[in-house]
Amino acid sequence: MLFKTLGLAIAFSPRAQALLCEAARLKKLFQAQLILIHVGKKGQEEERVMSKLLAMAGLQPDEVVLSWRAGDPAREILNACHEHNIELVITGALKKEGFIQHYLGSVARNILRRSNCSVLTIIQPALIPEPFRNIVVDASEESALRETLTASCSIGRLEQASWLHVVREIKLYSLTMATAAQASEDEYNRLRQQLINQEVDSVQQLLMTIPHKGLKVNIKVIAGKSGFETAQFARQKKADLLIVHAPQRKFSFFDRLFPHDLEYVFADLPCNLLVLRHGQGKEKSYE
Repeated sequence: MLFKTLGLAIAFSPRAQALLCEAARLKKLFQAQLILIHVGKKGQEEERVMSKLLAMAGLQPDEVVLSWRAGDPAREILNACHEHNIELVITGALKKEGFIQHYLGSVARNILRRSNCSVLTIIQPALIPEPFRNIVVDASEESALRETLTASCSIGRLEQASWLHVVREIKLYSLTMATAAQASEDEYNRLRQQLINQEVDSVQQLLMTIPHKGLKVNIKVIAGKSGFETAQFARQKKADLLIVHAPQRKFSFFDRLFPHDLEYVFADLPCNLLVLRHGQGKEKSYE
């Protein structure tokens, strides 16, 4: 299966029950092991609350692994992912960051920026979860295009999604510089359309080698800041899941001063967000 081990970062908050219900659905969907990660006090009362949450989500105690942690929430959740070889960690997050959250970083966004495994951030968890039916995929990362499309098609088929929108970015700067001095407006538009057609053809050719029977696929080519434009497209399509590939390097404080493309998505989540990390590293813990 796509993800064999799931982790859920769970706090005793008003949304805890809904997040656990979402995780229980995904556990069944992926036929995966589920590890619950709670950073905070462990006592009889806390164990009683956890047992009640499990029962309300239709989970038996022997169906999950409990990881009780103490310390900084983001660091301990990341360490638990490392220790338990978690392939997908599930978190809840507010839809939009405020100014202070943006610069200091919420727990969910710290995990998004630093995790060595894939991360699913759910912005509106439900007690009766719904499948992801309208999925947008950011396919801008050329080096991971096949892996991203393969994983996205697999999820779309499992969820019996209505649509899988594949978004590709084209670089118009070089075209503009090359044609600005000599090409007419008609010639520029013709070349631009040619670039778009080439991108669509390349995705279609790749999809022919990836199982996606039953999925309706829409290929959208955009130009501009890919993270921002992709988020806008997901919002316009009323997507319930946006899938992106994690960058090669970890995010740093400077990404918030000079934003990486994905920072536009993190700052104002258009919908639930899945950040895929292929070849997941398990080489370190988070001190």
